[in-house]
Amino acid sequence: MASFVVMEPPAGDARRETRFIRDGFAVLAFIVPPLWFAWHRLWVEAIVSLALLVAAGALVELQGFAMASSLLSLLVSLYAGLEANGLRIAGLSRRGWREAGVVEAASPAEAELRWYHDPSASLPRETAPPPLPRRHPAIRSAAPAEGLGLIDYPGAR
Repeated sequence: MASFVVMEPPAGDARRETRFIRDGFAVLAFIVPPLWFAWHRLWVEAIVSLALLVAAGALVELQGFAMASSLLSLLVSLYAGLEANGLRIAGLSRRGWREAGVVEAASPAEAELRWYHDPSASLPRETAPPPLPRRHPAIRSAAPAEGLGLIDYPGAR
Protein backbone atom coordinates (compact mmCIF):
# COMPACT_ATOMS: atom_id res chain seq x y z
CA MET A 1 0.00 0.00 0.00
CA ALA A 2 1.11 3.52 -0.75
CA SER A 3 0.56 6.80 1.03
CA PHE A 4 -1.36 9.53 -0.76
CA VAL A 5 -1.19 13.16 0.33
CA VAL A 6 -4.60 14.85 0.06
CA MET A 7 -4.39 18.42 -1.28
CA GLU A 8 -7.46 20.67 -1.18
CA PRO A 9 -7.78 23.82 -3.33
CA PRO A 10 -7.81 27.27 -1.75
CA ALA A 11 -11.39 28.03 -2.81
CA GLY A 12 -14.25 26.43 -4.69
CA ASP A 13 -15.61 22.91 -4.53
CA ALA A 14 -13.04 21.05 -2.44
CA ARG A 15 -14.61 17.64 -3.10
CA ARG A 16 -14.48 18.12 -6.84
CA GLU A 17 -10.93 19.44 -7.18
CA THR A 18 -9.14 17.59 -4.36
CA ARG A 19 -5.91 15.94 -5.55
CA PHE A 20 -4.43 12.73 -4.24
CA ILE A 21 -0.67 12.71 -4.77
CA ARG A 22 1.20 9.45 -4.27
CA ASP A 23 4.14 9.77 -1.92
CA GLY A 24 6.83 7.71 -3.62
CA PHE A 25 9.07 7.27 -6.64
CA ALA A 26 7.77 8.83 -9.90
CA VAL A 27 8.90 6.64 -12.79
CA LEU A 28 7.95 9.13 -15.53
CA ALA A 29 9.83 11.89 -13.74
CA PHE A 30 12.87 9.60 -13.71
CA ILE A 31 12.60 8.92 -17.46
CA VAL A 32 11.83 12.47 -18.72
CA PRO A 33 12.20 15.01 -15.88
CA PRO A 34 11.61 18.26 -17.83
CA LEU A 35 8.41 16.99 -19.44
CA TRP A 36 7.07 15.62 -16.16
CA PHE A 37 7.73 18.92 -14.38
CA ALA A 38 6.17 20.93 -17.21
CA TRP A 39 3.10 18.65 -17.29
CA HIS A 40 2.52 19.36 -13.60
CA ARG A 41 3.17 23.11 -14.07
CA LEU A 42 6.41 23.18 -12.11
CA TRP A 43 8.06 25.62 -14.51
CA VAL A 44 11.18 26.49 -12.53
CA GLU A 45 11.95 22.83 -11.88
CA ALA A 46 11.38 22.03 -15.56
CA ILE A 47 13.80 24.75 -16.69
CA VAL A 48 16.47 23.74 -14.15
CA SER A 49 16.26 20.05 -15.06
CA LEU A 50 16.35 20.87 -18.77
CA ALA A 51 19.40 23.10 -18.28
CA LEU A 52 21.21 20.39 -16.32
CA LEU A 53 20.41 17.74 -18.92
CA VAL A 54 21.58 20.04 -21.75
CA ALA A 55 24.79 20.70 -19.78
CA ALA A 56 25.24 16.94 -19.38
CA GLY A 57 24.81 16.54 -23.13
CA ALA A 58 27.36 19.28 -23.78
CA LEU A 59 29.88 17.55 -21.52
CA VAL A 60 29.94 14.59 -23.91
CA GLU A 61 31.61 16.79 -26.52
CA LEU A 62 34.53 17.61 -24.22
CA GLN A 63 37.47 15.22 -24.15
CA GLY A 64 37.39 12.97 -21.07
CA PHE A 65 34.03 14.08 -19.66
CA ALA A 66 31.84 11.30 -21.06
CA MET A 67 31.58 9.55 -17.68
CA ALA A 68 30.79 12.84 -15.89
CA SER A 69 28.07 13.54 -18.44
CA SER A 70 26.42 10.17 -17.86
CA LEU A 71 26.71 10.57 -14.11
CA LEU A 72 25.17 14.07 -14.15
CA SER A 73 22.30 12.88 -16.31
CA LEU A 74 21.67 9.92 -14.02
CA LEU A 75 21.77 12.10 -10.89
CA VAL A 76 19.31 14.63 -12.34
CA SER A 77 16.92 11.83 -13.31
CA LEU A 78 17.30 10.05 -9.99
CA TYR A 79 16.66 13.26 -8.03
CA ALA A 80 13.63 14.00 -10.19
CA GLY A 81 12.22 10.53 -9.66
CA LEU A 82 12.72 10.59 -5.90
CA GLU A 83 11.59 14.16 -5.21
CA ALA A 84 9.05 14.80 -7.99
CA ASN A 85 5.92 14.25 -5.93
CA GLY A 86 7.34 16.22 -3.00
CA LEU A 87 8.08 19.11 -5.37
CA ARG A 88 4.56 18.80 -6.75
CA ILE A 89 3.09 19.07 -3.24
CA ALA A 90 5.33 22.08 -2.51
CA GLY A 91 4.22 23.71 -5.78
CA LEU A 92 0.56 23.29 -4.89
CA SER A 93 1.22 24.69 -1.41
CA ARG A 94 2.85 27.77 -2.94
CA ARG A 95 -0.33 28.31 -4.98
CA GLY A 96 -2.49 28.25 -1.85
CA TRP A 97 -3.55 24.60 -1.75
CA ARG A 98 -3.86 23.06 1.71
CA GLU A 99 -2.53 19.69 2.81
CA ALA A 100 -5.67 18.10 4.27
CA GLY A 101 -4.27 14.74 5.31
CA VAL A 102 -2.74 11.43 4.30
CA VAL A 103 -4.48 8.25 3.15
CA GLU A 104 -2.99 4.79 2.71
CA ALA A 105 -4.37 2.90 -0.28
CA ALA A 106 -3.33 0.69 -3.18
CA SER A 107 -4.46 3.10 -5.92
CA PRO A 108 -5.61 6.72 -6.30
CA ALA A 109 -9.22 5.54 -6.76
CA GLU A 110 -9.09 3.56 -3.52
CA ALA A 111 -7.50 6.54 -1.75
CA GLU A 112 -10.40 8.68 -2.91
CA LEU A 113 -12.93 6.13 -1.65
CA ARG A 114 -11.21 5.85 1.72
CA TRP A 115 -10.93 9.63 2.09
CA TYR A 116 -14.57 10.41 1.29
CA HIS A 117 -16.10 7.44 3.09
CA ASP A 118 -14.24 8.14 6.30
CA PRO A 119 -16.70 9.79 8.72
CA SER A 120 -14.04 12.20 9.97
CA ALA A 121 -13.36 13.43 6.39
CA SER A 122 -16.68 15.28 6.28
CA LEU A 123 -16.04 17.09 9.57
CA PRO A 124 -14.48 20.53 9.50
CA ARG A 125 -10.71 20.36 9.74
CA GLU A 126 -9.12 21.60 12.93
CA THR A 127 -6.81 24.52 12.55
CA ALA A 128 -3.76 25.19 14.65
CA PRO A 129 -4.42 27.20 17.81
CA PRO A 130 -3.38 30.85 17.72
CA PRO A 131 0.13 31.49 19.00
CA LEU A 132 0.52 32.52 22.62
CA PRO A 133 1.39 36.15 23.27
CA ARG A 134 5.13 36.64 23.70
CA ARG A 135 6.52 38.42 26.72
CA HIS A 136 8.70 41.39 26.11
CA PRO A 137 12.38 40.38 26.71
CA ALA A 138 12.99 43.41 28.97
CA ILE A 139 10.26 42.31 31.41
CA ARG A 140 11.63 40.01 34.10
CA SER A 141 10.37 38.85 37.45
CA ALA A 142 11.36 41.07 40.39
CA ALA A 143 12.32 38.23 42.73
CA PRO A 144 15.98 37.14 42.58
CA ALA A 145 16.57 33.55 41.53
CA GLU A 146 18.30 30.92 43.64
CA GLY A 147 22.03 30.38 43.05
CA LEU A 148 23.29 27.05 41.77
CA GLY A 149 26.68 25.49 42.48
CA LEU A 150 29.45 28.03 43.03
CA ILE A 151 27.40 30.96 41.78
CA ASP A 152 26.47 33.39 44.55
CA TYR A 153 24.39 36.53 44.51
CA PRO A 154 25.48 39.54 46.55
CA GLY A 155 23.37 40.10 49.64
CA ALA A 156 22.00 36.56 49.63
CA ARG A 157 23.66 35.66 53.01
